[in-house]
Amino acid sequence: MSHLEEIEAIRQLKARYFRFMDTKDWESWRGVFTDDVVVAVDTGVGKIPPMTGADGFVRFVRERNHQRITVHHGHTSEIEITSPTTATGIWGMEDIVEQDDGTLKRAYGFYHETYRRDGNGWRIASIELRRVHTELGGPWRRT
Repeated sequence: MSHLEEIEAIRQLKARYFRFMDTKDWESWRGVFTDDVVVAVDTGVGKIPPMTGADGFVRFVRERNHQRITVHHGHTSEIEITSPTTATGIWGMEDIVEQDDGTLKRAYGFYHETYRRDGNGWRIASIELRRVHTELGGPWRRT
C-alpha cells in the first residue's frame, strides 16, 4: 500500500470509531483498538485517570454512555506514517454528550493518537483527548 492508502485506511478506522461509539455498537467499537491501548481523556469538566487495555476502556465508556445520546465528529486529520506498522495522528474534534440530568455538554478539542498495523489492519494504540473548550447547556429537543 502507498502512504496515501495507509492514511485513508486510518481515516476509515477513525470514522468507524465515531460511528460505533455513537450507535452503541460496543463489540465493533472494541475492534478499533489494540488490546493494550492507552487512553487519557480530559472530559472538559475533569480528567479521567489514564487507562490501559481495550476491554476495560470499552466497558468504562459503555457503562457511562449506554443510555446517553452522543454525537462525535472528527475533522482536519494530520496523519503521519512513521513505519510500515506505526503511525501518528491529530484530529480536531467536536462532541455533544447528554449528561445524566438531560443537559448537554458540547466540547471542542483534539485527539492525539498513535496507530499500529497488524494482520487485521490499523488499530488505535493510544489516545489522548485534550478538550480546549466546553459548553454546558439546556436539554436536547428530541424529535
